[in-house]
Order: sequence, then C-alpha cells, then structure tokens
Amino acid sequence: MQKLELETRQTNSPSNAHSIVSRQEIAPQVKKITINAPEIAMKAKAGQFVILRVDDEGERFPLTLFSWNKKEGTITIIFQEVGRSTKKLGSLHVGDKILNLVGPLGNPSKIRNYGLAAVVCGGVGAAAAYPIAKALKETGNTVITIVGARNEGLLILEEAMRKVSNELFVSTDDGSKGRQGFVSEALKSLIESEYRFDIVYAIGPLMMMKTVAEVTRPFGIETIVSLNPIMVDGMGMCGSCRVTVGGITKFACTDGPEFDAHQVNFEEIVKRLKTHVTEEKLSVDFHEKHEGGSCPCHNHR
Repeated sequence: MQKLELETRQTNSPSNAHSIVSRQEIAPQVKKITINAPEIAMKAKAGQFVILRVDDEGERFPLTLFSWNKKEGTITIIFQEVGRSTKKLGSLHVGDKILNLVGPLGNPSKIRNYGLAAVVCGGVGAAAAYPIAKALKETGNTVITIVGARNEGLLILEEAMRKVSNELFVSTDDGSKGRQGFVSEALKSLIESEYRFDIVYAIGPLMMMKTVAEVTRPFGIETIVSLNPIMVDGMGMCGSCRVTVGGITKFACTDGPEFDAHQVNFEEIVKRLKTHVTEEKLSVDFHEKHEGGSCPCHNHR
C-alpha cells in the first residue's frame, strides 16, 4: 500500500501536551496520529478509548486507542474522516494541539489465556482490534485473525496484525485481495472446518459485529464486541451511549465498551445512530464550504 503522507516530530515535553507528534495517512481518508499524552500513556490498556475535542467549536467524540508508549509518553489513534469533527482532526499537522483529550476511558479487555482466540475486524475496526490481538497473543493464546475491507485499497494494518497473530486471513468484499466476501463468512468457514474457537472478538461496523454474533451463536462460542455509539461525556452521566444488553440498559462508556455479542440489541443501536444523520450532513457541508476555505463569505461561524 502506498504511504500517502507522513509527518513526524520528536517531543515529549509537558508543554507540548496533546500536541501532534506524528501524522500519517495510511489509506484514503484514514489517518494515523500520535499524540503527546504521557498521563494517558501510563495507564492505557487494550480495549480502552479516549474522548477528544479538536477546538472550542467542536463536539466531543470517542476514539479507541491503537497503541501507547509509556517511555515516550505518547498514544496513537487511527480514525476515518467521516464527520465534521474527524475531518477537523485529520486536518491537524505535526505540532498542532488538540484542545481537550480525556482518557483512558472504558473498561480494559478481559485478557487471559482462553486457548484458541479469533479476532475478527472490518475496516477501521482493525485499529481497535490490534491491541487486543497483541495482548491475547502475549498472554499465551493462539490467535487467528481475520481482517477485512471493501477492497484492497481500504485494507489497513495487515502486516501489523500478522505480527501479533499465529495465522491471518484476509477478506475483501470485491475479492481484490484474499478471500472474496465478508469477514463473517470467512469466520464461519473456519468454524465449520477444524477451528474450535474458545473466544471470538469482533470489532468493526455494527452490522458486521451483528453478523459475526449470529455466526457464532449456534456453536455456543463466547463472542465479544466493542460498542462505540454516540458519546458525550464518557463518564456515564449524559446517557447518550446507552445500549440494551440482555434486556438491561447499559452505558457503553462505563459498563463497556465490550459486551457479550449474543446479548446486544443491535437493532436499537442502529436506529439510535441514525438519529442525527441530517444534522451531521449539514455540519460536514458547512465544514467543507466554510472552514475548508471554498466559501467567499469568510463567515466561518
């Protein structure tokens, strides 16, 4: 895959807290940035996330940690530019600062030696799955990873995932690399052959995680998903991230983000995520026309 952009700067000074240390575009509209955040780096564990706000006009939004370096005092996140806030974040350069950054939040993944573990990830979900796969392998599990994307150009972290897996399978919707089809189909094929998984971690788009849960349900395989619904405060006070698990209301930020996939009401989450679609589109349009500089009115507020 072509390396589209890379900027770096060596710094771990306290005065540079929350500043961008390095910035790289690893796929179209997918950015990898490393941030000076020593306090977060010291406490971060697999499965946790941060909530950030780019500037004083921005919204708060969560991103799962990809990696962290305690010695250098940095954290790394990978995200796709979708809405106004992620586009703003993606436009920052090395040396720029993020206004607010809080974390690590959420409960860490429950890592132990299960035996044979499958890590199934789609799209940018590979970024959140990587530290989990790494931790599982370091704990002695045999890790089988399935990474997928719509096409080869959108496939990320293949080599990184290979290094923390005993076996890695690639699946693309159009067949441009690896097996043609969805990651859930690849998982089902493995289960129906000789693979007897003790646990499955699925991280990616909601419908992908839902489908994986339906694949593993008949086999009684413990399946964990990481939920990342709408969040505001990330501390269980606003209630924006509520989800229904086993018929009980849970908060993804404090009770999760990981839950038993067979107990999650995915349909409810999908409906809630569509609540602000119109407003999100208007916000993106505004950002591209005004903050992007193409509008002659110069009224950026």
